[in-house]
Amino acid sequence: MSAAVASAEAYTAEQLLARVLSSLDDDKAEEVVQIDLRGRSDVADYMVICSGRSTRQVAAISEKLADRLKQEFHLSAKMEGKETGDWVLIDAGDVIVHVFRPEVRDFYQLEKMWLPGDAHRNPAASA
Repeated sequence: MSAAVASAEAYTAEQLLARVLSSLDDDKAEEVVQIDLRGRSDVADYMVICSGRSTRQVAAISEKLADRLKQEFHLSAKMEGKETGDWVLIDAGDVIVHVFRPEVRDFYQLEKMWLPGDAHRNPAASA
């Protein structure tokens, strides 16, 4: 059983999402979008997509997020793509996070696949 499943009773998906958004804001992630997947996907309850200005920032945002989730939720999030820093996927169980360089995000346009009206930009990120 994965750590995400084992500790799922200790916190809600909403608490995890709030911490993810807070971490991204702390690390100056740009254009943060959250998408509610409940009832649309069995993979996760929420997807968060954001950008970092450079490969270094993308990797740092991802690493700090994974560290914070491990410290605060005892969650070992799976991470893919940190080596290249173009697109990092962080699987935190109920919340999946994509951190992109802007050019890569524009190319894949991941939001358009999942964005029927219930996605919204995090107001704190645009302030």
